[in-house]
Amino acid sequence: MLNARVVRAIIYAAPFIVAHFAAHAQDNNPVVYRDVETKYIFGFTEGSGIGLEGEKEFSWESVARFGKADGRYWASETKLEYEFTPNQYVQFEFGPLVSTHYIKNVTDMDNRNQVAFAGLFGEIRYLLLDRSPSSPLAITLSMEPNWRRSDETTGQRVTNFELEFKVNADLELIQNRLYLGSNLLYEPEATHDPDHIGAGWEKESTGGVSGALSYRIIPPVFVGAEVWYLRHYDGIWFNTYTGDAVYLGPTIYVQLNSKAFITAAWNTQIVGHDVDIPGSTLNLAEFSRQRGKLKLAVEF
Repeated sequence: MLNARVVRAIIYAAPFIVAHFAAHAQDNNPVVYRDVETKYIFGFTEGSGIGLEGEKEFSWESVARFGKADGRYWASETKLEYEFTPNQYVQFEFGPLVSTHYIKNVTDMDNRNQVAFAGLFGEIRYLLLDRSPSSPLAITLSMEPNWRRSDETTGQRVTNFELEFKVNADLELIQNRLYLGSNLLYEPEATHDPDHIGAGWEKESTGGVSGALSYRIIPPVFVGAEVWYLRHYDGIWFNTYTGDAVYLGPTIYVQLNSKAFITAAWNTQIVGHDVDIPGSTLNLAEFSRQRGKLKLAVEF
């Protein structure tokens, strides 16, 4: 499973990876910058790309969260994804979820050290606006339902349903070299704790917006940075505001060969607000101090 050392090692190893590919590129001049699927080049921010018609992909994607207000906290969720693109406008993916939790002496959380089957997910993406010679903008709409049997944050046994909606847009600033990406997020969810007899469903929602830049320094490698602004509410329709957080961090995407790639991102919460803690400068109740993402994919 994903941990802090793995993602940091990839981010810190980026200069050596780039040097290797740069040396290879110099031996194979002239350098050619071909089209790229932009979906994965921005880190946590998703681009508009949906792949080629008939393309299939298997991937391993882990998102991990590190740090709470006290104690030791590490939680990750891994998707084992199967993805296919039946036509040039629609893409589907689905698979199981595996979670890892290590929690020790965190306020209001039980100590826990476990790896568990966490649930199932699916996603559908629709290409609303394709890039063209006359317009560098592309937009994709996505919807991702999730069913979980363990809580993302605490790891305790629950029944959870989540539905993530996103608008994924990117703008080609320099042809095949520099891209600006942005996401709009709406994520309602409902959670039931079966261990509390008579307990109802706890409903909440998260909204967010991101901005990201990704620059192709050599043909197989993109490096960049992204910023996320997230707001948490009680109620599925943004009913009662409870806090927000701003994340900032670097990203890297490496095309290993024509059919495989790896991408990584690291975000740190730089400012946040918790309505229950006057004067708070971070929100470590609804959000973690840091988060990382690592994805390895093979197309066929």
